[in-house]
Amino acid sequence: LPLLSSTSLTEQMAEVVEFLRIVYRLKHVKRTGWVYNNVEAPERIAGHMYGLSILAFLIDAPELDKNKCIKMALVHDMAESIVGDITPHDPISKEEKALQEDNAFKKLRDTLASPVGVEMYELFREYEDHETAESKMVHQLDKLDMVMQAREYERDQDVDLTQFFTSTDGYFTHPHVKSIHTPITD
Repeated sequence: LPLLSSTSLTEQMAEVVEFLRIVYRLKHVKRTGWVYNNVEAPERIAGHMYGLSILAFLIDAPELDKNKCIKMALVHDMAESIVGDITPHDPISKEEKALQEDNAFKKLRDTLASPVGVEMYELFREYEDHETAESKMVHQLDKLDMVMQAREYERDQDVDLTQFFTSTDGYFTHPHVKSIHTPITD
């Protein structure tokens, strides 16, 4: 397996199992924004990461490294398996949230102790730094996934999620993302 380092196979598999045990928590952690807005049966973080990864796969942007976007989408919220889903409405500063998530991702990287762990951390850092074309795209797709999910909840439940739509006013800049966003909000 290319993800493995020079330690023994037994040690490597123990690291992989421990890493998976941690990140599999995301399959059970509800997205806090939906909980705060009384959405019934809110999506889990892993469901969001899956949806975002599908959006990254579907995006028509030949100027981008699509595989990097998909990988970034898969890892962007992994730190939440340790720190939870912290929202802007929680009493934690952006700086403290960033520090907690970076430390959590370092723990994930070190638990895996392999080139793949390093790659995941580097993709997370790239996403957080929001400087490359790929990270900017994944940020837009992250918001697009949120808007799509909010629309589904409004259709299926008697809940007003206007704030999720207004928080993205003017946010989408890529033509393909805008073309997906328009029919969602019309």
